[in-house]
Amino acid sequence: MTPTIRWPAQEADVLPLKEPLVFSPSGKSANNRLMKTAMTEGLGTWDPEVLEARGIPTEAAIELYRRWGEGENTFGIIITGNIDIEYDQVDAIGDFIVTLNDRPEGLRFERFKAMAEAGKANGALMVGQVTHPGNQLMAHIRKDTISASDIQLGPFGEFYATPRAATKEDIDHVVAGFVHVAEYLAVAGFDGMQLHGAHGYLLAQFLSRSMNKRTDEYGGTLRKRLQIIIDIGRGIRNSPLIPKDFVFGIKLNSVEFQDGGMTADEAREIVATFETEVDFDFIELSGGTWANFDETMTWERESTRKRESFFLEFADHIVPALGSLPRKTKVFVTGGLRSAAAFVDALNTVDGVGFARPAAQEPRFANDILSGRIQSAIMPIKELQTVAMGVPMAATQLGQIARGEEPFNASDEKEGKAYIADFNKWYDAAFANLHKLDFQGYVELTLPQRPYGTEHTVAA
Repeated sequence: MTPTIRWPAQEADVLPLKEPLVFSPSGKSANNRLMKTAMTEGLGTWDPEVLEARGIPTEAAIELYRRWGEGENTFGIIITGNIDIEYDQVDAIGDFIVTLNDRPEGLRFERFKAMAEAGKANGALMVGQVTHPGNQLMAHIRKDTISASDIQLGPFGEFYATPRAATKEDIDHVVAGFVHVAEYLAVAGFDGMQLHGAHGYLLAQFLSRSMNKRTDEYGGTLRKRLQIIIDIGRGIRNSPLIPKDFVFGIKLNSVEFQDGGMTADEAREIVATFETEVDFDFIELSGGTWANFDETMTWERESTRKRESFFLEFADHIVPALGSLPRKTKVFVTGGLRSAAAFVDALNTVDGVGFARPAAQEPRFANDILSGRIQSAIMPIKELQTVAMGVPMAATQLGQIARGEEPFNASDEKEGKAYIADFNKWYDAAFANLHKLDFQGYVELTLPQRPYGTEHTVAA
């Protein structure tokens, strides 16, 4: 066994984290304040030629969610990775997919049902995150795509599909696609659905002044840039196929740190509009886009060093727009939080806290935090703390969990450096084959790995 190094942390009373959280208008209740946020699992089926064979959850995906759903103190909410609404407009090869052509029957539906049952076995709420990549679609998957406007993503625009401004017919199709996924997930036993309105995906492109140059009812003023989300929200809330206790949320950028991108002032106005026109049960505040994650999601900013969270200072400004406690629309903040003390402190501003990479390194993280067994997450070696290295590392660890291995110890110098060497080989091969539609998978580890459940030792 290898020694484990954790993020520095003060001892904290975790009782506030154990408090249930009741959502409105659904009336559903989360058992605690911890949310496992979305990560790309890469555990959906993929076929280069047969579109209908793409995006079916695999048995490995079900096993991953079974592990996250284990234990008395499992997460209050478990959010899936991206569920795409088109077979050929996906965030990543290996995503889960539900299109307008998919009915609640057959293998795809049975796998989604099994995944929901696995995740919620011990009381967690299972919520599917749903998205459309818009102009973030990779060109080797499809050469063309839709966006709010015909603005090519850059830099390295040649790697991305060429966007055209979505027509009214395109927008109606997208709205129908999101509503259909909500209906599908509800029948499959999911407790709710989250729109991905952050990180530069299609809905965020409509929200962004720099990406949305439209002059119709879906562009111009901030209220008009919100219209596509309002249309989706109304479609979901008015669907006779979706029960009234279905939880409905959105991931939203609190700030984008780029010219023409979302500002905290705009985010404040957006959440206030959502409160009256969409009726979300919860809003998850994140930030940044894929173009600048390593600049925005860093522990180097002074505010982050003090409070751990990348975006809590912006939440301080945004959340009051939703009214005083007890507020109707609940708010979670995600990004950077690594210790129980920081989780508890964040509850002075928001209703719950989200995290992703710690749940890949330690799938039992919620159980261990809430039981007081640990006070903070495992701290990766310095080279693995960036988003650019941390995201593929987490995906690799998710694959380990899914096949019955304990995730490698990223705080151990030997294991961390071995992973980096393996990553470099994987990256070179993946880049060389970027034009191919074959699924590349994630990093293949050369060091021997431990069976799932084998504990790391604690460093002295």
